Amino acid sequence: MDGSRDISKYPQHSRPRPDRLPRPVYIRMSDLPAGYSIGAHSHDWHQLIFAIEGTMTVTTEAGIWVVPPQRAVWVPPGIEHAVTHATFSRARHVYIDKDAPVDLPDRCTVLEVSPLLRELIRAATEIPIEYDEAGSDGRLIRVLLDQLKPPKNDNLHLPAPKDLRLARICEQLQANPSDNRTLDEWSRDCGASSRTLARLFQRETGMPFRDWRQKLRLLYALEKLAHHRPVTEVALDLGYENTSAFIAMFRKATGKTPGGYYR
Repeated sequence: MDGSRDISKYPQHSRPRPDRLPRPVYIRMSDLPAGYSIGAHSHDWHQLIFAIEGTMTVTTEAGIWVVPPQRAVWVPPGIEHAVTHATFSRARHVYIDKDAPVDLPDRCTVLEVSPLLRELIRAATEIPIEYDEAGSDGRLIRVLLDQLKPPKNDNLHLPAPKDLRLARICEQLQANPSDNRTLDEWSRDCGASSRTLARLFQRETGMPFRDWRQKLRLLYALEKLAHHRPVTEVALDLGYENTSAFIAMFRKATGKTPGGYYR
């Protein structure tokens, strides 16, 4: 199924979505405005969702990923995913045949995009669509595939619980990430004790409720910072009492300050 909207009206869109891959690797280029969304769809091949400029959010049944230019999301065949462009994005979607020699998981995950991989993707957009697999273009593609490495961690992924009680909590927090209610307070509306909710959160998301909410705030912060919102404003919007606490959380999660992350 492909629920993507028609983007032919955008003059920057250069390579169309293929019905089949003409070669083991095909790169689709599209420059898209902030707020543009591509509905839930899936492919018969792997996809690396990447933008050399701009920030995107990828949503699947398994959760949410935020994709700044230093990262990409790996989407295996058959997994439905939707993409929203938080900012103007120069997207470079790398489509890879399902039988290509890549050592990556059969689930969605965030990959680090090294400077080398970034330049390989950029160079691959310049070669013919039906490139010579035995020639220099084919060698470039093989080096590109070799640079796709499993992640050391996936700190830009927010797992989605399946339990309906947890799902309601998560939906309300996504609508209002500054909500500081405790599990004791949530339990009054959910028909389950705080102990039960805590156990379910750990089992279904792999993390305690507090960590899940903090990661949600991190992902929302990345989107807001991509729009060049002031750090103090972002911190207050996300429920932090002061900017220092927000900066400490951000640095612990990403290794950088909010101001230095996009630089």
